[in-house]
Amino acid sequence: MASRRFRYGPWDDGPDPLAPPYDVREALDQLGRDVLAGGSLREALRDLLRRGPEGRRGLDSLLNRARKRREQLRRRGDLAGTLDRVRQMLDQAIAAEKDELARDPSDDARLQELDLETMPSDTARAVRELSEYQWRSSDARELYEQIKQLLQREVLDAQFSGMREAMSGSSEEAQAAQQAIKDMLADLNALLASHARGEDTTDRFSQFMERHGDFFPENPQSTDELIDLLARRAAAAERLMRSLSPEQRDELARLMSEALGDADLAFQLSSLRDNLRSLRPGLDWESRARMRGSSPMGYAEGVEAVADLADLEALSEQLSQEHPGATLDDVDVEALERQLGPGAGTDLRALRELERELERQGYVSRGREGLRLTPKALRRLGESALRRVFSSLEAGGRGDHDDQRTGSADEPTGASREWRFGDEHPIDAVRTVHNAVLRSASSRSALSLDVEDFAIAETERRTSAAVALCVDLSYSMVQEGRWGPMKQTALALSHLVATRFRQDALEIIGFDRVGRRLSPVQLAEIEPDWIQGTNLQHALMLAGRHVRRHPDAEPVILVVTDGEPTAHLEADGSPFFSWPTTYETLRATITEVDALTRYGATLNVFMLGEDEGLARFIDAVAKRNGGRVFTPDLDRLGDFVVADYLRARRGMRRSA
Repeated sequence: MASRRFRYGPWDDGPDPLAPPYDVREALDQLGRDVLAGGSLREALRDLLRRGPEGRRGLDSLLNRARKRREQLRRRGDLAGTLDRVRQMLDQAIAAEKDELARDPSDDARLQELDLETMPSDTARAVRELSEYQWRSSDARELYEQIKQLLQREVLDAQFSGMREAMSGSSEEAQAAQQAIKDMLADLNALLASHARGEDTTDRFSQFMERHGDFFPENPQSTDELIDLLARRAAAAERLMRSLSPEQRDELARLMSEALGDADLAFQLSSLRDNLRSLRPGLDWESRARMRGSSPMGYAEGVEAVADLADLEALSEQLSQEHPGATLDDVDVEALERQLGPGAGTDLRALRELERELERQGYVSRGREGLRLTPKALRRLGESALRRVFSSLEAGGRGDHDDQRTGSADEPTGASREWRFGDEHPIDAVRTVHNAVLRSASSRSALSLDVEDFAIAETERRTSAAVALCVDLSYSMVQEGRWGPMKQTALALSHLVATRFRQDALEIIGFDRVGRRLSPVQLAEIEPDWIQGTNLQHALMLAGRHVRRHPDAEPVILVVTDGEPTAHLEADGSPFFSWPTTYETLRATITEVDALTRYGATLNVFMLGEDEGLARFIDAVAKRNGGRVFTPDLDRLGDFVVADYLRARRGMRRSA
């Protein structure tokens, strides 16, 4: 047997069939931007679902398409079109009969003409009275028979989409089809009654579809699917009838009753409507269909239009997600695909999976308080924020923030050099053996180690730092659009310390009317609150405690604020707030500045906005402490803070 050979190459026949429906990390970045800007995770996720992740339509797009199609459908036609068509055909039949009678001079012809002239204007009564009329014109007789067949087809086709073909044959075929319909209706009502009693109808449904499946081209797969299909049409028929005027409704109902002409068939249809109403009471059976088109529509066509309209009205409500407790599981995917195509269903399923995928991959967790970002997600957001910071820093300023003196017990650089007497660096075993192999190969001698083969791993000595980042959480930060950049800056610095300077100790301190320590997760999740007060004194107090817990580390204190101090702690620990600020608040804050100065910590302040009071206060702080003052633009805040941290941990805090 000849061996089979395969060739593999890149897929080039359209979109990658194995590609994920969306980039989860990109979706997380979008969520992160909204959360950092001050929104809750739930709100951010809702907004993302409304916009749609990259490459996918969101709920807003699907909702707009549903509303547009709903308006198109409402302008599609006049639901009383069947009455108009029957009236038109009846007028044509009577006209053809009068032409035939005009050729006959007999008194009988004149009497028949009189009967035709005195026919009631009510279409249903006219059709009923003409049922006993002896037609002379074959064309008129054929038109009248077409009226009855039309009405019967419309009634049945409105409920069963496969009826039109069954009833469109010759009269003998139509009679056979009518008997088959009655048999199907009897079996269907028995199936629904059994289902209503709570019996298992799986086998009975299979037998029903095997016998009568031609009447259901939609191919339902269960009794419930069959009920949904039929109830949708039955409810639409009820709504259509309610949308007509009382006169039109009465006339059309009598026409249909006359057209059926079979008591058993009428009874089975009535029983079916009753069964469907009891099995699906939650459907809209009572309201009127709002159609305002001018083109006449047949009854069956009108029922389908009303059913589509009901789908679209329900979809519009489901996609808007405005009712309490709304979730994407509320959206009827089958109705969505039926009205907007299979692509819409694919988009919705992708949106449904987004939240689950974020949870499955460990970016969000679910607790009693709802969804929360996980530390893994915060690392991703911090990495993204830090990448943006470094991309905008000057190339010359990157990498020169460390003390490059080599030494022991520090971090390896990845480089190695030959060992010299007195070196205490760790041996680079791989490089040592590599050197021995090269030497032995060149001399064709047995492998052995010599002094000249030894290599050591170089390390960098890094200065550890105790870093306190104090960030203003007062409501003015939100009002001026500074909340998001502040959070992103803090996360970028946190990620930098956690990944590249693990020996440093970072503490994030938020302050409004009081100060408080915040983990990166707490900082990301904190939402704006209408709290007046800028208690820098309490924040500096907490910062001082942090740096004193690390006496051997370089103290680095960074403050991001947009307003002068307006709050401080009283002797009993309660916060005091006053605007304009008071002498007591300024005095308490300066006391903490002096305490940090005596300890040897330099206070660097990043001043946002143009608050004149803050500018005067910060200038005074800089003179007392010797720290630096920065006034960065919002989009450069992260660059300034990170660059200053890198400079400060080299012991260059006081340089200009």
